[in-house]
Amino acid sequence: MQHSPLHGIRVVDFGQFVAAPGASQTLIELGADVVKVEPPEGDWVRAGTAFGDAILRSYNRGKRSIAIDLKDPRGLEVAEKLVADADVIIQNMRPGAMAALGLGQDRVHELNPRAIYATVSGFGLNGPSRNRPGLDIAAQAESGLMSITGELGGNPLRVGTTIIDTATAHVLAQAILAALLERERFDRVAPIEVSLLEVAIHLQSAEWISHALTGIPLVRRGNGQPGVAPAADLIQTSDGHIVISGYSPHHWKLLCEVLGHPEMAADPRFVDNEARVAHRGELLAAMSDALGDRTSEECVQLLAGNGIVVGAVRDYDQVRRSADVIASEIFAKGEAPDGTPFDVARMPYQLGDKHDDAVRRVPHLGEHSAEIAAGIGYTEAEFDALIAAGVLLTGDTAKAAV
Repeated sequence: MQHSPLHGIRVVDFGQFVAAPGASQTLIELGADVVKVEPPEGDWVRAGTAFGDAILRSYNRGKRSIAIDLKDPRGLEVAEKLVADADVIIQNMRPGAMAALGLGQDRVHELNPRAIYATVSGFGLNGPSRNRPGLDIAAQAESGLMSITGELGGNPLRVGTTIIDTATAHVLAQAILAALLERERFDRVAPIEVSLLEVAIHLQSAEWISHALTGIPLVRRGNGQPGVAPAADLIQTSDGHIVISGYSPHHWKLLCEVLGHPEMAADPRFVDNEARVAHRGELLAAMSDALGDRTSEECVQLLAGNGIVVGAVRDYDQVRRSADVIASEIFAKGEAPDGTPFDVARMPYQLGDKHDDAVRRVPHLGEHSAEIAAGIGYTEAEFDALIAAGVLLTGDTAKAAV
């Protein structure tokens, strides 16, 4: 049985890039109907870059696209009719842009008091940076995340994916689900605000507490966790690398036995966690000597088979061949606008007794303009007039315009 808890919920998404479309992608996979409102030139991710196409395919499957010139009063009227019939409005335009167009929170509330208005910004709506453009990398930099990411003594590094954009999409979806539940249970409608900066800081909650408890500034330390060892430490194998964690007294003693060097547990350099942290370099050298002639998979079998936390560092091709990944069925099928199939990571949970295996296609720009316009009351003649005026675009006219 396929569960669709948001069946009947209408979402109008004015978002671009990742955070807002990523949230509405989650909602559509939970059964919502998502209308993607795009400008005549389309979401930026349609610009033709490989990275943009990857974002388009990841976060816009199964949506219905309508292309509207919101700067034209007739286009604004179309958008107003859309939001008047919506449960959720999502937008991540620069602060003030939606209000300038006539679709700010107050106006939407006038049109539809039950609509949940969700806003994503880069740095929040109240501080001095509220009008700055904000993308993932800026949030990684200004939240402290880059300051603790990288090798000891090396330069700051960003996390190797748009982690803040993606996390913001999940946070926003969570907030929308909570707001929908509050509306249904208590008949209260609350607007939602989330910023990339706040999400980036929240992701580092344990680090903030550690900093407050110890008073010691956090610095880049590579892979190892600063206060415990061995923990997330990188060990070279005969064909790659593993990461290993075994810092509790029980696991450290067990690890030494598994490595075939029980005497290491009593070595003054390694006898307790504080000593191991102080002598981390020597510790890793000793562990590398004990494991370096084995393959990564042999190390995983040896250590995990004895209750030690370990992971092989795998590239993308190796991940796809992993028996655990194959068994999880995390990769599902999507379709490009032209119908070409592609693999995509589905939502990382199972709702009900089976995975969501629906194949969702990425829409052409303006592909559903006629269908959506008819659904909010426009006659065929009125729609044709809007097309002729360039206020609305269909899939064909959008292709010609681009």
